[in-house]
Amino acid sequence: MHDFQILFDHGEHSELLDPVYSRYGKLGFPHPPQDRPWIYSNFVQSLDGLVSLLGLDASGGDISQSEEDRWLMDLLRAHADGILLGLGTLVTETRLGRPRPRGPVFRIADPVLRQLRDKLHRGPERNIFVTGATRLRFEDFAVFDGEKVETCVVTTASGAELLEPQRSTHPHVNVVVAGEGSLVDLPLALGILREKFGFQRLLCEGGPTLYSNLLREGLIDEKFLTVAPVEAGQQVPALSRAPDESFVRPTIFPGEGFDKEHMVRWEWLSCRKVGDHQFHRFRRRAAAR
Repeated sequence: MHDFQILFDHGEHSELLDPVYSRYGKLGFPHPPQDRPWIYSNFVQSLDGLVSLLGLDASGGDISQSEEDRWLMDLLRAHADGILLGLGTLVTETRLGRPRPRGPVFRIADPVLRQLRDKLHRGPERNIFVTGATRLRFEDFAVFDGEKVETCVVTTASGAELLEPQRSTHPHVNVVVAGEGSLVDLPLALGILREKFGFQRLLCEGGPTLYSNLLREGLIDEKFLTVAPVEAGQQVPALSRAPDESFVRPTIFPGEGFDKEHMVRWEWLSCRKVGDHQFHRFRRRAAAR
């Protein structure tokens, strides 16, 4: 694995002096807001803006194909109190059967970066899944076994009722209720995660639906974006298309967007490269008054 070439970096200094940063450079974060955690996202996309190829190559790793990108994901996980994920991301990764039939556990793979997490006092690794009223079965997914990470489900009152029968077999899964019907009240949920659990920083790893919902609510504070030197086109090739799957590949921000006056504006905080891969960091600019 290669070191990152720093083109520029206007971010904060790391809170620790640790040799692990020599490969990447400084990585510090500002203080979180008083009423919720600081939220940063991490995505990889192609040059034409795609975050998934769909089909059997639906993960971000199929686009990045980069050891450095995978290592950076672990570095960012080491600094977060927990990883925010939509349930669709878990279902998609589980369908791929990688690395195990009951799906992934989103955790740090690099032992050196697990040690860094301990030095940063971020506590146990945590996966936080956001879903509305859905028929989620904990037993279908390895991540809810409680052996490697703590898990939390953020859902609505209706969703919590559906999950209640599983509390006897999975008492270790925390359930946070925020909202009614099928839509999670994201500002309320993040306020609960800050007040009840003391979370100061959360890493959003997707999918695009969760990210875009957080962005519309003004809840994404910064984003890390790997740009892979590939183009694939938005329409899935006919021979690769699953019969029950969309043929339009997703971008980071699906669904209804903003008009020109309300577009989200970002400060380009840092830029690195390894070979032809670009590694960017952006911080959201305050809305103009």
